[in-house]
Amino acid sequence: GVTVRFRNSQTIREQGLEREDRGYFAGTVEGVQAGDRYTYVLDGSIERPDPASRFQPDGVHGPSMIVDPASFVWTDEGWRGDDLSRYVIYELHVGAFSDAGTFDGVVSRLGYLRDLGVTALELMPVGQFPGARNWGYDGVYPFAPQNSYGGFTGLKRLVDRTHSMGLSVILDVVYNHLGPEGNYLGDFGHYFTDRYKTPWGSAINFDGPYSDEVRAYFIKNACYWVSEFHIDALRLDAIHGIFDFSARHLLLELSQAVHGLGEQLGRKVSLIAESDLDDVRVITSPFLGGYGIDAQWNDDFHHSLHTLLTGERRGYYEDFGGTEKLAKALTEGFVYSGEYSVYRKRRHGSSSRGRSAHRFVHFSQNHDQVGNRPNGERPNGAGNVERLKLAAATVLFTPGIPLLFMGEEYGETAPFPYFIDYHDPVLTEAVRKGRAGEFAMLGWPGENVADPSTEATFLQAKIDHGLRFQPGHETIFAFYREALRLRRTAAVFRKPTRRGLTVRVPEGSRVIVMTREQKGEAWLLLFNFSALPFAVSSALISGRWDKTLDSASILWGGPGEKAPLVIDGLQGDIDLPGHSAVLYRARLKRR
Repeated sequence: GVTVRFRNSQTIREQGLEREDRGYFAGTVEGVQAGDRYTYVLDGSIERPDPASRFQPDGVHGPSMIVDPASFVWTDEGWRGDDLSRYVIYELHVGAFSDAGTFDGVVSRLGYLRDLGVTALELMPVGQFPGARNWGYDGVYPFAPQNSYGGFTGLKRLVDRTHSMGLSVILDVVYNHLGPEGNYLGDFGHYFTDRYKTPWGSAINFDGPYSDEVRAYFIKNACYWVSEFHIDALRLDAIHGIFDFSARHLLLELSQAVHGLGEQLGRKVSLIAESDLDDVRVITSPFLGGYGIDAQWNDDFHHSLHTLLTGERRGYYEDFGGTEKLAKALTEGFVYSGEYSVYRKRRHGSSSRGRSAHRFVHFSQNHDQVGNRPNGERPNGAGNVERLKLAAATVLFTPGIPLLFMGEEYGETAPFPYFIDYHDPVLTEAVRKGRAGEFAMLGWPGENVADPSTEATFLQAKIDHGLRFQPGHETIFAFYREALRLRRTAAVFRKPTRRGLTVRVPEGSRVIVMTREQKGEAWLLLFNFSALPFAVSSALISGRWDKTLDSASILWGGPGEKAPLVIDGLQGDIDLPGHSAVLYRARLKRR
């Protein structure tokens, strides 16, 4: 049987629950109030917190706390959400984004983020995890916002204040595994399966016996964030770790539930997947046999850009490196649409040709691509200013939904290594060894990997907002602000579309010549991904163009401009310095 054990400051009392159909137990309890602590006692001896707890004040092993969902007074009644195609995303880790490391610490920086020009905050996962330091992917209470961040009230306050600034909130959620410490979910039912394996923990039972209830648990979690916390979009972590061979895939069921709830609430609600499958079904409408997810992170774009900028070819980067790979990512989305992958040693992907540009989230940095390096170093930091500006221009001015990673906008030098705060020394040692082994598999053997368990590793990940006022960093910051201003004010860039897009790669070069036309406006974009200068033949360019932005300008800390102020077909070749981006604008004649 199942008993609920209640604790308040004076008493402990228990009440048994009645057995219902399909393994559920239920009951109505009188005389309890917000703040009371409780646990479930299973079969008379096993005491566990509530797997659907809304708050774990004492951490993952302590009792759950009753909360009043209606106690918070919202002020965002007029908020209806924003269309995903208008998102400019800023990904942040709550603990590392401010000195306080809390939801209120993020609130204190909202004015800065609004003025920067981003339109959506993306929070790394906030479900209760062990200790006070974690990326968030070791959460074990999906319904309970982290206690050390400020709990349920702190998160609601953050969302409410963010909406008051006109910004959206994306929450990263993890539906492929639960963390290893404090994970008692398996004591309550058939939540896990040994039929599939994930790199992070036991796979979740989405298609075996008793999986209806498991699916309902996670789908209700997604809806809970939308309804109770007013979250605008969910980022679904690593969906390639969600295994479901049932006729109606979990992702389809989840997308229909969340989108239906958004319609019911009169709000625009979106879903963004992280996937390395290059499977176009993810972002295809259910009417065409897809899962109905609104967009997905496009790792192919990142890998193509990163290898061009750095020359790195370890691990999965060996599948990238040519300029034509980035050109394909820009024109189609997925780079691998059935071609052979050297890294995977098999053919990979499906074609995304014809899919809208707003189905793809583009980035040069994110928590994974920075953090999943031996010491979490940023590949395009302040020591590589020209590369950083070129990467920013590629992300912000090409078709797609742009995402920035916290601190990127001023050349943050703090690394973002993986960090944990387990209380179990056996688990801690297993993570240390596992991380080292993972890097060895990716081609980083023998390098010192930051110890994820020390507080020092976490503290070095905290970003320094004052850095943007320092020499070198202030010019990077100025460039990002100008690029974001241009993206906001020019119709061509404001909404991601491939209509009116042309992309050319001069033979044998690491240069992309792009034109974008829309609504009586045309832009010419020249990107040189080589460290060496390159002369673009004027034969590739027709018409008159006026220069608007040049990353090589001394205004932005560059070596000096070489590209002409005006291109009119009369001058010779257009000289581009190494690692540079130049934007030109033309006014089209209205018909």
